[in-house]
Amino acid sequence: MNAHTDDLCIEECDDILRMKSKKSSRDHIHLGTGIQDSTLTNTASQFLDPHTFAFEDFECPSNVNKENLGLFPQWHLPLKLSIILSVIVFIYTFLRDILHPFISLSKNEFYKIPILVMNKVLPVVAITLLALVYLPGILAAVLQLHRGTKYSRFPNWLQRWMLMRKQLGLLSFFFALLHAVYSLCYPMRRSYRYKLLNWAYQQVMQNIENAWIEDDVWRMEIYVSLGILSLAILALLATTSIPSVSNSLNWREFQCVQSKMGYCALLLGTAHALVYAWRKWADLKYFVWYTPPSFMIAVVLPIVVLLCKTVLVLPCLDKKLRKIRHGWEETSSSKTEPAENVFL
Repeated sequence: MNAHTDDLCIEECDDILRMKSKKSSRDHIHLGTGIQDSTLTNTASQFLDPHTFAFEDFECPSNVNKENLGLFPQWHLPLKLSIILSVIVFIYTFLRDILHPFISLSKNEFYKIPILVMNKVLPVVAITLLALVYLPGILAAVLQLHRGTKYSRFPNWLQRWMLMRKQLGLLSFFFALLHAVYSLCYPMRRSYRYKLLNWAYQQVMQNIENAWIEDDVWRMEIYVSLGILSLAILALLATTSIPSVSNSLNWREFQCVQSKMGYCALLLGTAHALVYAWRKWADLKYFVWYTPPSFMIAVVLPIVVLLCKTVLVLPCLDKKLRKIRHGWEETSSSKTEPAENVFL
């Protein structure tokens, strides 16, 4: 009897333990559901809140007033200068290559505007901007030689010009790259294919077996090679203008790339234009309405810059200029007002 009673007590205890375990499990499930619901509610509220995610702050930060932020302020003047220069060269080329044949010969050559006229504008603007990059350095060197000191402040216009040399150089590379792309598109034009067929037909009609012109072949081979070399150096200069690249170079390396190789690019570009002209300098048929071709005007400023640089690197001037830039002053009465040390 006692054994039977003990078995009943054990069974009752087991039932009580099962009921408690089920209740605790139900409470745990309800508790987990509540936590999950609260988590989902918080996530939904975060999703509906536009200030929670980083991309919303990137698109339109709530604490930043866009009106107070400048939009490429250092590029305003270089862009205006390049646009004005492009418009002037385009109008000049349009008058010579399009309007003159239309008025004088009643020839409709407006199809040349998209490619041919544009490709005459681009190299002129590119080499002019590149010459404007190195012209202020020459003017600053002349001022330092004249004053005999580097501690005298430059004029405001010259300081502003020198500060935008990087932007002018990058724009020069951009126009030169466009010039290369436009030149590669020449054989793709339908007008070029028609002209090629006409040239072949004229050659057959004139009974010419070999149309090879040695002089013209050498001209094209040389000026194309010079243009490629100049563009390659400009690409190197543009790459070293990237802050991550320029910060990895010391001052001497940066000056070697930006100054010496820059003048080399300007020299090659000028030679590219001169070889392209070849014998056109003395041919009167290229002087339309008594105006010189655009490539003649384009090389004037680069030649002036290169000649001035050649004079400055003469030993008698270069030695004195180096002494001035290292702190030497010609006379004790020189102006010594504090100014930025501008090394060219």
